[in-house]
Amino acid sequence: MTLRFSESLRQSCEATWTRAVEHRFVQELGEGRIADEVMAAYLIQDHRFLDSFLVLLGAAIASSDRFESRLVLGRFVGMVCGEENTYFLRAFDALGVDTDTRSRTPDTAPTAGFKAIMREAAETRSYAAALAVLNVAEGLYLDWAQRVPRPLPTNFVHAEWVTLHDNPVFVDFVAFLQAELDRVGPGDAALAQDFFQRAVDLELAFFDAAYADGDA
Repeated sequence: MTLRFSESLRQSCEATWTRAVEHRFVQELGEGRIADEVMAAYLIQDHRFLDSFLVLLGAAIASSDRFESRLVLGRFVGMVCGEENTYFLRAFDALGVDTDTRSRTPDTAPTAGFKAIMREAAETRSYAAALAVLNVAEGLYLDWAQRVPRPLPTNFVHAEWVTLHDNPVFVDFVAFLQAELDRVGPGDAALAQDFFQRAVDLELAFFDAAYADGDA
């Protein structure tokens, strides 16, 4: 059986992908024992992506060759701007992270790298490049979220971060991203491979960075 293009990209960096989805952060999150300061540091940085992420999604919409694909991407933009952003604000309140703390906290190197690669992919005007980064950003998160054992922790800050990335709508969206990359990626394979590999490296570095200030 012929290997799907999206799967071949993942297999090319399987070791790094696996280290990310099995990261200590994921294990502690699923067990509900992640330290508040680690969760706060992580969420502050993750929230920083949203602006660049919307730029990337907008570029994917603009560069897509199908109206139907634009509709799917557009609906996802609405979810990011609504449900996901609202979760961040509720979580910050629960963790005691005020606006001043969020604004004063500098970007970590992986955060800066992610913001840059999202905008770089957008600026290529290549649907394949945008899809490569989106497949990592969303596909890797689905993978780790589905590995979290149930029942989920009682703390909504932990539980909802999992369910935001493992629910039927999100599962369907990741399948859509994979199918789109399988469809257009082979026509721009080297570019897609480059963006995919760099994005996976950044995902692992991003999880590591949550513990950069020392173990809690």
